[in-house]
Amino acid sequence: MFEKVNGKVVKVNVGMAGGVVARSGAMLFYTGDISFAPHQIPGGQGMGGGGGLMRMAGRMMAGEHERTMLAQGTGEVHYGFAGLEVHVVQMQQGATLRVEASRLLANTAALQSSIVSVMSSGGGSGGGGGIMGALRGAASGALTGQGMFTTQLSGQGSAVLLAHGGFLELPVGGPNPIVVDPQAFVATYGNVQTELKTAMSWRDAVGRGAGEAMQLHCVGQGVVYVQASEEKL
Repeated sequence: MFEKVNGKVVKVNVGMAGGVVARSGAMLFYTGDISFAPHQIPGGQGMGGGGGLMRMAGRMMAGEHERTMLAQGTGEVHYGFAGLEVHVVQMQQGATLRVEASRLLANTAALQSSIVSVMSSGGGSGGGGGIMGALRGAASGALTGQGMFTTQLSGQGSAVLLAHGGFLELPVGGPNPIVVDPQAFVATYGNVQTELKTAMSWRDAVGRGAGEAMQLHCVGQGVVYVQASEEKL
């Protein structure tokens, strides 16, 4: 439903798409009769109540996703952000897209969306889900530069990813995992499990290591998207 205008801009017919959710500030221009309203991703404030740990995790979740706007009506909108490269993912029923919040430009509104802990992404064993998994994720996020939470999309529709320096689309499903620098990670699509592992040695402890202390291992069936840069968006 999204169509690339060039490497940095997409356009979409909002009426045919059934509505579009995009990060705030991504709308470049539009034609037609279209309205825009603030949109809240489910889970973004889902842990705000309860005890101290619940409130702490809720504040972390609220701070780890981008503000979004819902476009509805009839007409065409052009989207882009900060001159970054764009890539359109056509989603099929039964597949899941998990994307860093800062690297999601837009998606069709019919997709089911939520915010999940990176430590439980795809059921990996990197620390478990729930509150404690979320809090453990904070430490790894601080070390790697990867967000503590990731946006999860499922259903039938399409989404647009952002990257600095272009995209690499790596198939997952061979005998060996795809191992990614967390700062270059953009998203996974399909049935892909991720696990954050440490490759730290004594050399890293004394400042003589290669600097790749944390690695994101991707296994399962699907695709992992990597940007051609370690620059944070």
